[in-house]
Amino acid sequence: MKKFILLFALTTVIASCNSPFTPKPRGYFEIELPEKKYRLFDQPGYPYSFEYPVYGSISKDSALFDDNPDNPYWINVDFPQFAGRIYLSYKTIGGNSVYKIKTATGYKDSVVRNTFEGLREEAFKMSFKHSLKASSIDDSLFRTKNNISGVYFSVGGNAATANQFFVTDTTMHFLRGALYFDAAPNSDSLAPVNAFLREDMKHIINTFKWKKQ
Repeated sequence: MKKFILLFALTTVIASCNSPFTPKPRGYFEIELPEKKYRLFDQPGYPYSFEYPVYGSISKDSALFDDNPDNPYWINVDFPQFAGRIYLSYKTIGGNSVYKIKTATGYKDSVVRNTFEGLREEAFKMSFKHSLKASSIDDSLFRTKNNISGVYFSVGGNAATANQFFVTDTTMHFLRGALYFDAAPNSDSLAPVNAFLREDMKHIINTFKWKKQ
C-alpha cells in the first residue's frame, strides 16, 4: 500500500512538471496618496516665494552653505512618507560659485563667476548626464502667469531623477529644481509617486515669484 501511495505521488509530481508555467505579473505595494493642499513659502530675505504641499517640509543643509557662501537660499522640499526630496538650488547671476576640481594632488576649490549662459549650460548638463539610463529626455520651455520663464525636463527610464526644471530672469536670479528618491531608480515602482509629485513640482513653478530687491 505504501509503495502504491509513493508511486501515485511521484506520478502526480511528474505530470505537474509537464504542465505549462504561467508567471504572475510583478506587483508593487499600493501607495496611499494624500489630498493635495498647499501653503506659502515666503521667508524674509529670500529672493523668491512659492507654494508647496502641506505634506512636505522645508529643510536646508547648513554644512553646504558653509562650503559655498554664494548659496544661502538653497532649500529642499522633503517628502519623508515617499522617501523623496525636491532640491531647490539658487544662484545669483553675477555672483561667484565655488566648485571642486580634481588635480594631480587631490581636489581644490575653484571660484567661477556665474553667468546666465554658464548656469543654463550647467542645468542642461546636469539633466542630460542621466542619458545613459534614460529612455528619453524631453525639455520644454515655459512661461507662467507670474511671468516666470524656464525649462522643464522630463526624463524617461530608470534615471535617478525623472523631473527637473530651472527658472530664471536671465539677469539676476537662477534656480534649479530636481526631484530625487532615496531608493534604487525603478520607473515602474516609482511611477505613481513620480506622477503625484510631478504635479506638485508644476504647482511650485506656477506659483513661483521673484521678489523685488
